[in-house]
Amino acid sequence: MTHRQIMRAFSGLLLALLVAILSSTIVSNALPTILADLDGSQSQYTWVVTATLLTSTATTPIWGKLADLFSKKLLYQLAIVIFTAGSALGGIAQSMPELIAFRALQGVGMGGLQALIQVVIAAMIAPRDRGRYSGYIGATFAVATVSGPLVGGLIVDSPLGWRWCFWVCVPIAVLAFVVLGKTLHLPVVKRPVKIDWFGATLLVGGVALLLIWVSLAGKSFGWLSWSTVLYVGGALVALALAVFVESRVSEPVVPLRLFRSPTFTLAVLGTLAVGTAMFGGAVFLGQYYQISRGFSPTHAGLMTLPMVLGLFLSSTIAGQIISRTGKTKPFLLFGAITLPVGLFLLSTVDHTTNLTLMGVYLALMGIGVGCLMQNLVLVVQNTVGMRDMGSASSVVTFFRTLGGSAGVSALGAVLATRVSANITSSLAALGVPAGHAVGSGGGTLNVGALPGPIQQIVRAAYGDATGKIFLIAGFVSLVTLVAVLFLRETPLRSTLDAVPAGATVTGAVRTPGGRAVGGATVVLTDPRGEVVASGLTGGDGGYRLDGLAAGTYALTATAADHQPVAVPLSVPAGERVDRDVELGGRHRLGVAAGHPGS
Repeated sequence: MTHRQIMRAFSGLLLALLVAILSSTIVSNALPTILADLDGSQSQYTWVVTATLLTSTATTPIWGKLADLFSKKLLYQLAIVIFTAGSALGGIAQSMPELIAFRALQGVGMGGLQALIQVVIAAMIAPRDRGRYSGYIGATFAVATVSGPLVGGLIVDSPLGWRWCFWVCVPIAVLAFVVLGKTLHLPVVKRPVKIDWFGATLLVGGVALLLIWVSLAGKSFGWLSWSTVLYVGGALVALALAVFVESRVSEPVVPLRLFRSPTFTLAVLGTLAVGTAMFGGAVFLGQYYQISRGFSPTHAGLMTLPMVLGLFLSSTIAGQIISRTGKTKPFLLFGAITLPVGLFLLSTVDHTTNLTLMGVYLALMGIGVGCLMQNLVLVVQNTVGMRDMGSASSVVTFFRTLGGSAGVSALGAVLATRVSANITSSLAALGVPAGHAVGSGGGTLNVGALPGPIQQIVRAAYGDATGKIFLIAGFVSLVTLVAVLFLRETPLRSTLDAVPAGATVTGAVRTPGGRAVGGATVVLTDPRGEVVASGLTGGDGGYRLDGLAAGTYALTATAADHQPVAVPLSVPAGERVDRDVELGGRHRLGVAAGHPGS
């Protein structure tokens, strides 16, 4: 695909990604209003968020595997349809259980959108050239993260009402569907389809139990309780069975052989902490600015702008330089150092921290995430062939989302405990019983309705407790630093697929006048007439056929408005042969004689 064709298709991909991220951030400010309108409880408030995270995380590997077996374009459009249906239905929900169910459906589509965008990009752009496009993804994250809370606050406060927080995503998703239908043209490789539904069920079940446990522990039951034993035990049994099944089927959902590569394993391990920092930053920073500092939801969204700008600039600049040099390790190392530095600096914040200084800390965290997030996916995609591209890309996305959802739930429980302890100790110092002031430590506490002195205590409690969250996240991010340190630099390949072992034939197809012929079909056949390799020429007329055994072949080139031409070709073992082909006349098959090599 030419740069222009890539950018046209990229616009549809980014529209779909924008609407997926926007749906998460736009609803956050509307949840208190939704809860009041539908008579919801605090536990149902949690499940509105958890249902989407649960289904999007659990279905990510399945979407990736399906992308290795079916049309990536049709799957991406299917994900858009499912997401759009969940969004439209969410806007007409009449009760909290209905809304939770529709959010779960929305999450299934969101899982596809998040996983498949990396797979589609890998099918369009070679790893060496992919960095120049990563800035667009960073910009999309920035726009959605900043505009979501702002748009959500405006919609809730307007006559439109909270239901339009769901419906506003529908026209954007429909536009993305149409744009992709007209601009995205990817080859579909026909392969025998064998989907491991049993392994997929075990994988989804195990992950679901784990995420439900993390979401409910510390709220509905204790971290050390029989409920914890049942949830964790069930998750471990299901995941162990999934590993057993996956190791024995021909088309596993998650090919375990991928983990034999140290590069793949280290990149997956490193992306866990990136997810925790990325998701945790958005969730807890909004809570900090609204509850501790008393800002409106709109103002709170603007205060996170340094983090988003840091992410955008670092991903854009790093991507451009990586495309020129082909090296990712320097930027991964820079991001892996900058991320914990930013998180540890954020661990010093309290309810009186200078906001300008905090903006610097947030920018450092954003720079770290920007250098790591897309480039860890790029490292993984550079080590696998197109056959496993969907599975490999989705595994990285899966672990990043898993780290984010599990990390946010666990850190949220820590925050609630610290807030309760801070409020209790402050009230005890004044000789006042805590009563209902501690609540659940949740973000829905109406601080503005409390008496002035109590209000100050609660705000200080939240501000002082937030630093502990970032301290824990900082230690988690050290895992990413260790993983990146041991990551071996592999130069980015300039081909879409991994080059197999064997000889290579390259060249160009031209007219008798020397003009390059793009889109010509090049076929290599053995003496028995069987096709050994085939491909299409690029815009410059060039072609490349890899993984060839030594032998004598016939190389045939065909193109519209031209007669096919066949040339004999001798290929030595493990060597590269350059052979240009000049198309012949229009009335008969041309046979070019001469030396087979050049």
